[in-house]
Amino acid sequence: MSNVIESELKSLVGDRAVDRRTFVVSSLSAGFALAVLPVSAQTITTSAEGLVAGEVKVPVPGGEMPAYRAMPATGTNFPVVLVVQEIFGVHEHIKDVCRRIAKAGFFAIAPELYARQGDPAKYTDIPKLVSEIVTKVPDAQVMRDLDACVAFAKASGKADTARLGITGFCWGGRIVQMYAAHNPNVRAAVAWYGPTARAYHAGDKTPLDVAPQIKAAVLGLYGGADGGIPNDTVEKMFAALKAAGNTKSEYTIYPDTPHAFNADYRPSYRKAQAEDAWNKMIAWFKLHL
Repeated sequence: MSNVIESELKSLVGDRAVDRRTFVVSSLSAGFALAVLPVSAQTITTSAEGLVAGEVKVPVPGGEMPAYRAMPATGTNFPVVLVVQEIFGVHEHIKDVCRRIAKAGFFAIAPELYARQGDPAKYTDIPKLVSEIVTKVPDAQVMRDLDACVAFAKASGKADTARLGITGFCWGGRIVQMYAAHNPNVRAAVAWYGPTARAYHAGDKTPLDVAPQIKAAVLGLYGGADGGIPNDTVEKMFAALKAAGNTKSEYTIYPDTPHAFNADYRPSYRKAQAEDAWNKMIAWFKLHL
């Protein structure tokens, strides 16, 4: 490890010996999570041509966290976009999202944020996945792990972490809002159908609770027919941001559109809405980063 990387990460992992036994997941799974099979024929697959893309290990307290990183093969000082997984972990869809973001000129990195608690790719039952893994992952751990990814990006010498963005989906869409409150250096955040009035881990706050702390420009992308995220909770979140003086944030609710409308590997995918929302996201990052 170079002296630069050691310097950047020392404050996060300290000088103590690394105990990798604390990690259940040591590398990313190939393919898709068992819970989402069979995969739809409409699944988007983005080539890695012109990119540096693949699995990396991010030093964090207690060991190394696997993550997927993608960036343009040439150039430097790329704006950074943290990509936060759905409940299914960093499977092929999230990797593809990273490649698509990198094609737009960004350094994208998606950490496996459940690495200590379990492997979501091996679950076939979604309620069991939620109860045995998702509810066991505290926000404080996630915030530290995302901080470590920012340090990793900076230490790479290829990224400009002063231009920091974050995006995520469902569970990850909520984390987008929580991290924007946690890290004042986030300049742009894009939350895809992330709950605004819910916490998964007992004792954690909701995005509505921390809305006054968010200074980043937040773009919310939601489905009007999302049975798990009532439209009024989205409206309340962005009203709270505005009331706190955050006038840069805005949201879109697509009528008659279900949850997970960007998940091209699932029946919930809605091509027109997903493409419109994707273009909005890229334009948002280019405007604010």
